[in-house]
Amino acid sequence: MSTTFLKYISYLATFDDGYGEVGREMTDGGVLIRDNVIAAVGPMSGFVDVVADRVLDLSDHVVMPGMINTHHHFYQNLTRVMVQDDELFVWLKTLYPIWAKLDDRAMETASRMAMAELIMSGCTTSSDHQYIMPNDCTLDTPIRVAQEMGLRFHAARGAMSRGESKGGLPPDSCVEEEEAILRDAERLIHRYHDMSDHAMTRIVLAPCSAFSVTQGLMKDAARLARMHPGVRLHSHIAEVLSEEEYCIATYGMRSVAYAESCEWLGPDVWFAHAIFLNDAEIKTFAETGTGATFCPSAHMRCGLGIMRAREMLDAGVTVGLGVDGSASNDTSNMFMEARMAQYLQRVAPDRYLSEVPGGRGGFGGTPGALSAREALWMATRAGAKLLGRDDIGQLAPGKSADLIAIKRTRLGLAGTQRDPLAALVMCGPFEVDHSFINGVQIIDQGAFTRLDVAAALADHAATMDRIYA
Repeated sequence: MSTTFLKYISYLATFDDGYGEVGREMTDGGVLIRDNVIAAVGPMSGFVDVVADRVLDLSDHVVMPGMINTHHHFYQNLTRVMVQDDELFVWLKTLYPIWAKLDDRAMETASRMAMAELIMSGCTTSSDHQYIMPNDCTLDTPIRVAQEMGLRFHAARGAMSRGESKGGLPPDSCVEEEEAILRDAERLIHRYHDMSDHAMTRIVLAPCSAFSVTQGLMKDAARLARMHPGVRLHSHIAEVLSEEEYCIATYGMRSVAYAESCEWLGPDVWFAHAIFLNDAEIKTFAETGTGATFCPSAHMRCGLGIMRAREMLDAGVTVGLGVDGSASNDTSNMFMEARMAQYLQRVAPDRYLSEVPGGRGGFGGTPGALSAREALWMATRAGAKLLGRDDIGQLAPGKSADLIAIKRTRLGLAGTQRDPLAALVMCGPFEVDHSFINGVQIIDQGAFTRLDVAAALADHAATMDRIYA
């Protein structure tokens, strides 16, 4: 048994239960870690004669739970800053042929780079939606990379099965046979899905979208997932108006009604985007316990629209945060995502349209639509709930030892003494100085303990040359 004591924490935010908006917040705090679990957390006055194998002085640091990224496409960092000005369907159809050239070695390289970016920006748990499996690609590879990197990982076995010849959007070269998809999904569940407390790997079933898979695959995936405890369901929904038009033309109903027809609503389901939900559909999400991921940077980058996150939260929908794909964002920084989530909700035009004399004026916002603490709650506790976990996303005895520390004595945090926690959102984005995942220190004084960054960058550059040759 090993112990680590984090002492003299300048500002500690726990995000635990029963203590206001984000749990207990305190100055001069301490956290005791025993193996991979938090043993104690609280004011330093409560730690008397603590003996630990390692003691780390975190005075002048802000400490909070590690953040949870609930939607990503790791492989896309091989196609960044491409198709900069076109709508989503054009963006996809341009990139599909490039993604079709990827092999498993390229997926390994891309996964490592994406995970490194996430960890450095405060993420300790991530889901990844790998919905394209060209050539020799398998989901085993990012799972192995996550184990090497020390990232807590919910691997989403995505899929596309409806190519252009069958009325779908992707080219036929990018799709798989449905029997093979389901067979591989079951293999992954039996091999990797771990339902124990503090598990580092779980499997998610994630057919890509209404315009790239059949109704049959959606139903079969839901049945398969529900045969295995804790296997959750994930997909895209209502991301772009073209998707709503496609669902009406193809299935005779909007995307949420289509999801319901496929048995894809419930507390074991969460969708990415959910931008174009109407009032009734938000109510349906709330009543069924269906969750959603807000990806504000990608929504702005691709000109999609503004998710009605404030209304969804008020209705009781669980809304987490996701950075989305590395080519639709084009970064992987959870602090940035929290910041954009807060600010984008404050200018949402469909709620606060104002009129001025002489004609229509600008869009008016509301200063308090989403607070910095709410954004961080979405990035921690809400993310944990979307993934079906109660052992992460908070600092409390018995919970997983996933936490991050950011040094306050840096340029971007000068003048933030009044509210160091909100400063992490409103003054960011930042990189972390320390990161512990499952009790293991992954970032130490701003440097990786398990990754040679220079070698990873060189490998990524060589992979880019090979793929684009």
